[in-house]
Amino acid sequence: MFAKLKSWFQPAPSPLLYMRLGPEESQDNPLMIQFFTWDRLHETLSWWKHFETEIPRLAEMGVTQVWLPPPNKAAHPKGRGYDAYDLWDLGEFDRKGTIQTRWGTREELLHACRLAKEHKIDILIDAVLNHKLGADRTETFQAVPVQSENRLKNSGPTREIEGWTAFDYKQRNEKYSDFRWTQEHFTGVDWDQRSKTKGIYRITGPGHKGWSRNVDHELGNYDFLLGIDIDHRNPAVQEDLLRWGKWILETTDAVGFRLDAIKHIDRKFMLHWIQETRRRAGLKGMFVVSEYWSGNLKLLLPYIRAFKGETAFFDVPLHMNFHQASRERTRYDLRNILRNTVLEIKPNDAVTFVDNHDTVEGQSLESWVGDNFKIQAYAIILLRGHGYPCVFYGDLYPNKECYNENTARNIMLLIEARKKFAYGPTTDYFAEKNCIGFVRQGDATHQGCAVILSNKEEGADSFLHELRMNVGTENAGKTFRSHMTQHGRVEIDAAGWGTFSCFANNVQVWTKLEEE
Repeated sequence: MFAKLKSWFQPAPSPLLYMRLGPEESQDNPLMIQFFTWDRLHETLSWWKHFETEIPRLAEMGVTQVWLPPPNKAAHPKGRGYDAYDLWDLGEFDRKGTIQTRWGTREELLHACRLAKEHKIDILIDAVLNHKLGADRTETFQAVPVQSENRLKNSGPTREIEGWTAFDYKQRNEKYSDFRWTQEHFTGVDWDQRSKTKGIYRITGPGHKGWSRNVDHELGNYDFLLGIDIDHRNPAVQEDLLRWGKWILETTDAVGFRLDAIKHIDRKFMLHWIQETRRRAGLKGMFVVSEYWSGNLKLLLPYIRAFKGETAFFDVPLHMNFHQASRERTRYDLRNILRNTVLEIKPNDAVTFVDNHDTVEGQSLESWVGDNFKIQAYAIILLRGHGYPCVFYGDLYPNKECYNENTARNIMLLIEARKKFAYGPTTDYFAEKNCIGFVRQGDATHQGCAVILSNKEEGADSFLHELRMNVGTENAGKTFRSHMTQHGRVEIDAAGWGTFSCFANNVQVWTKLEEE
């Protein structure tokens, strides 16, 4: 009894302090990249081939982990994998009008994963465990329609409907898994084939328990998101998903997961899935980052506590601060940029990001950080000493959705600064509404840097901010140079202070001038 009470009060481990973030022998900063956008495809290569050709460059940049798009067979030939049809098909079987997935074939994926490992880059699998789409045939069963704005309230009587809920996987012929999904393995559907009616139908009848209670309370109960909602309380479902977790890690030699739509999945099962997959795969440091999409830290913190340090979380509140700053421009007070974020409250649980495939203009979670604040946001996540940053393919590589050449060039300079200079304790100088700075003191093998960023737009072409910051007495008498523009000098006084500058609406990184 005493041991159980002790476990209740024992603080949860900090995910970023024990999970694998890259090669264990490396002394350099780790860095994640999301290597896809929603629409981008390569002109001549499959996506997996494209990724393979970029691996040497990513390694040189200092990337240690790559979040790949869902590798599973989708419901449609060009489906991104979030319309999950078969998790066990990585582009091997001729189904849904294609053998390969949107991203390529199984062989191409595995070849790219092997090359990534040779270059000491870890692979992260995007796990879509909430729902399925593209069933092979329909079944008839009892269901009740519910209100879209409150899934706890019925919008009509129970009725017999015809739903797409049977997954036979005949072409796969029980290879890898012999599990066959039927209506008993789901909680709800969004289409009645009999009446050709779209809606949200909660499946009733023998064996069905309704929506899970261990999900987010938005819309009354947010168990149902889309498609055919998986019942994670079903023992057969649990075992198949657990077996898949171990299998996908072993098949691809990946080291962990990005978990999609975690607020919609029974959190008791999800916690068990993470713990058990980690145990079965024998990966104590298995990396896991979860997507709980809300800019409200008060809603996110209970989920962080519920998962007991078994997963990091994307810092959506920080992203929303970046988005707000880009919209409000000069009116935004930069001293509030970290306020009410995971990075501020639980920095060792925070995977930080500026944008991703869902935040691009026109997407379902549109909250794009404009070019007027993009570099400032990246300076915060890449160069401060807290959180684990994830850069977005769409911000670095040419694409029709969101690319800006000048922005990409500056992000590359910030990535270089992260690899070479952004080490040691962080000291903040958040003194002005439109100009803040911070200093990294360096460590035994890396020098530090001084960083200033501005969101002042009036007179942006000529206005120069100046901010006094201390870089340590060990740098007394030294000269710092600008990293972003390769010009400008700052002399450090005997007490370690220097007056660093930055043009309005810009970012500047200052590093020690190497002695000739």
